[in-house]
Amino acid sequence: MGQTEADILARGLHDRYWIFKTYDMKKISIIVAAALLGGVCAADADACTGISLTAKDGSHIVARTVEWAATPMQCGYVISPRGHVHQSYTPTGENGLKYTGVYGYVGIYTEYEPFVVEGVNEAGLAAGLFFFPNYGEYAPYNSAANNKTLCDMQFVSWVLSQFSSIDQVKAGIKNIDLVTLNSKIGAVHWRIAEPNGRMVVLEVVNGVPNFYENTLGVLTNAPGFKWHLTNLNNYINIEPGTEADKTIKKGITLKSLGHGSGNLGLPGDFTSPSRFVRAAFFQTTAPTWNSGFETITQAFHILNNFDIPIGSQHAMADIPKGLPSATQFTSATDQNTLKFYYRTAWNSNIRCIDLMTIDFHKVKYQSHPLDKTQVQPVEIVKVH
Repeated sequence: MGQTEADILARGLHDRYWIFKTYDMKKISIIVAAALLGGVCAADADACTGISLTAKDGSHIVARTVEWAATPMQCGYVISPRGHVHQSYTPTGENGLKYTGVYGYVGIYTEYEPFVVEGVNEAGLAAGLFFFPNYGEYAPYNSAANNKTLCDMQFVSWVLSQFSSIDQVKAGIKNIDLVTLNSKIGAVHWRIAEPNGRMVVLEVVNGVPNFYENTLGVLTNAPGFKWHLTNLNNYINIEPGTEADKTIKKGITLKSLGHGSGNLGLPGDFTSPSRFVRAAFFQTTAPTWNSGFETITQAFHILNNFDIPIGSQHAMADIPKGLPSATQFTSATDQNTLKFYYRTAWNSNIRCIDLMTIDFHKVKYQSHPLDKTQVQPVEIVKVH
């Protein structure tokens, strides 16, 4: 990590620690989700990739990765019932918008429970937060409007607890002030998806919320979503399969050196523009499976290509200890059967939370770690 990045990281950690110490939160000693996706350093945080797939039976799947290459995170999931009272944070404390859950939901948080970065509610509406450095900007914080002020890191929880459709979110956002807890850290943007397949991206630029229909179903990080769509035109030559032999001169015939030569030129690095192109290619060339579960497994296979090996984003001297992968968790949601799947950097076994088995009227609010122990289970094959 160069000196500039190190300075940004140190300043970001200090700022986040100060904020949460001021609020006297339970986990002030840990860098919370805002440090992951609100961004202490683009080189460490700018690496979330989202895709979507549809099965022949009509099941709609949204899936994504979450990266943080600086330190191991303590991630968990929350079960939030109907009627649960949420309180938003503002830059001056836990004194923002208060709202009561209309819908129950399941979501994953990073370090601090109120900051859910991915989830789905009992109506099948899914929402996720993605780092958006240097391009997003919220309106200035107005302490006189605390009663309608919502922290960007709690936007996913607000959406999942309040709404069942994108149009409802569009109407609801007119009644809130969306802010960051620390203007030095940067912005995020969001993916919101209905179980009928409709998806939008929300980006706040110059204080103005902009919704973009996302018929492609892919999202990464900066620059803006519309820029990424335009950039795809640079890869019009990329196609699946293997190129046929080509004679360029008498006696000189070019032959593919392996299968998939139609993919030559597909970017392989981990920058946001390259991941967007690669995700679009893998998603649109994937076969359509019969069932939602088959499509879930396909989504995890596609996202294997975005699992970032630890060390690839660091100088050798700066490689963090105890972190097997920068991709700290990967999730996939079947919005029609209401099943939420995930795996982690420490345990690649896929786990599932079935929302259909949860009575969101009776269940208590609760949270649990994604991994009870951060150890990869291994099945021993017995030979007789």
